[in-house]
Amino acid sequence: MSRVEAKIRQLAQEAAQGLGYTLEDVQLLGSGRKLVLRINIDKEGGVTIRDCELMSRQLGALLDVEDLIPGRYFLEVSSPGLDRPLKGPADFLKHRGKLVRVSTRTPFEGQTFLIGRLEEAKEDSFVMRVGEKDLEIPYKAVAKARLEIEI
Repeated sequence: MSRVEAKIRQLAQEAAQGLGYTLEDVQLLGSGRKLVLRINIDKEGGVTIRDCELMSRQLGALLDVEDLIPGRYFLEVSSPGLDRPLKGPADFLKHRGKLVRVSTRTPFEGQTFLIGRLEEAKEDSFVMRVGEKDLEIPYKAVAKARLEIEI
């Protein structure tokens, strides 16, 4: 992460905390005239459009003062969504009991794509119930993990 990206993350974290949100992700995407700063926030009970607007105004003002991003850019503020990505042990712990979709780098039970219930989150691995089996999967073996939408 560059110095600029670290400073942007710090400003976004301060703005989110000040407004009562959790900062979920910060991404600076593109280059030149097509820069997009994508911010994901969350809060208990979910994020509304008004929450995104407040965060956008607050962070936009901070970024204007700091002038960290040269030229034009687009600021997008949103919720991580119902099928939000799981990025580390804290996310897995927070979402125990929920249905997850996991792609792995190496096969588990002969598969690299698994859907199951997240049973347990440990420091280096998590346990998910796939069918009738509990599989313990190290975080380092995960290519992608997301919540699965349950209807």
